[in-house]
Amino acid sequence: MSPIQHTITHLVVHKLHRSGESPASAELREGACRVDDAAVRLVERLCGHYADRSSKGYGRFAEDEGEADSPLPRLVREHVVDKSLDFAALSQRMMDALRLCADEEGAEVSGYVVIARILEGATDCLWIAVVGEAVGSAVTGALDIVDCLHLDFAALPAAGRIDLSGWQRGDERYVSFLKGRGDVAPWFKRFLGCGDVVIALKETKKLVQRLSDFAETQRLEAPARDAMLERAHGYLDELGEAGSPLALDEIARKVWPDQPERLDAVLSSGEAPLASGFVPDRRAIRPLVRFRAAGEQWKLEFDRASLHSGAVHYDRASDTLVLSGLPEYLKKMLQEE
Repeated sequence: MSPIQHTITHLVVHKLHRSGESPASAELREGACRVDDAAVRLVERLCGHYADRSSKGYGRFAEDEGEADSPLPRLVREHVVDKSLDFAALSQRMMDALRLCADEEGAEVSGYVVIARILEGATDCLWIAVVGEAVGSAVTGALDIVDCLHLDFAALPAAGRIDLSGWQRGDERYVSFLKGRGDVAPWFKRFLGCGDVVIALKETKKLVQRLSDFAETQRLEAPARDAMLERAHGYLDELGEAGSPLALDEIARKVWPDQPERLDAVLSSGEAPLASGFVPDRRAIRPLVRFRAAGEQWKLEFDRASLHSGAVHYDRASDTLVLSGLPEYLKKMLQEE
C-alpha cells in the first residue's frame, strides 16, 4: 500500500500548562507557523505515531451543537462551512476550550499543542495533539555533549483527528482519538465533543476477519493456526462474557505473544480501521473455531479441530464432506429412513 501524501494547509503550535490546583494557562502564538521542511517532518512524525497506535476510539459530534459539552463542533462549522473564523482564530478558540476542559476535569497536563489542517490525499483533516518534551543529547561544533529538549512523540498523551470530509458527507464516524489501556483522558474526549459510535457486532466481525487473514498470511501449519485462533476465541469470549472492553494492543499480546507487533500492525491498518474499547460480541467470534453453513436442504456446523482429528474430512476432488463418529441416535434415524 502506497504511503498517504500529507499536504499541510495550516499549522500552529501553542503551549498548555496545568499542574496541581492552579488553573491551566496557555502560551498562544499569534499567527500560523511557516510550513517548511521542519514543519513537514513534525507532521509526518505525528501522523506516523498516531497511525502506529492501535488503541483508538471513534465517534462523531453531537447531533445538536447546543447539546455538545464542547464548543468544538460549532467552531469547526464556523471555520470550515461559514468561513467566519480564520485558522489562527480557530486555534486560539480551541485552546480556550482545551484549558476549560482541563480545569473542569482536574487534569494535570502540560505540553505543546499542535493544531493542523492537513490534506491526506483528498481527505481534509483537522488534527489536535498534545505533545510533551523529553531531554535528549546533542553534540556541539566543538564536539561537546549537551542536553537538548525535543518533542516526545513516543509518549503522545492526547491526540485527535477530525475527518472534515467525512463530517461534511455525514459519515457515521469521523472523529478518532487515542485511547490508553482503559479510556482516553476524559478532559480531552470532552474537548473533542465526541460521542462514541461503536457497533460491537460489526467491529467484532471485522476483528475476526483480520485475525483469520493474519493466520493465512503467516503460512502456519494447521495445528499452529488453529491454536492461534483458539487463543483469540478464548480471550474474546472471556471479554464478552465479562462485558469488558477490548484493547487491540492487548489482544495482539494474548494471541501472538512471540511477535505481537506484527499482529498489532495488521489490526490497526486498512481503510476501515478497527475501533478499540468495544465489548466483543460472542456470537460473532464463533467462526474463529467453528464452521457453519446451510444449503437448500441441509445445515451443518462443526469445529475447526474436527478437520484435523479426522471426524470431518473434505474431499476436494469430489467436493464432498465425510462425517465420522456419528452418534447412535443419528445412525438409527438414517437406517430407518
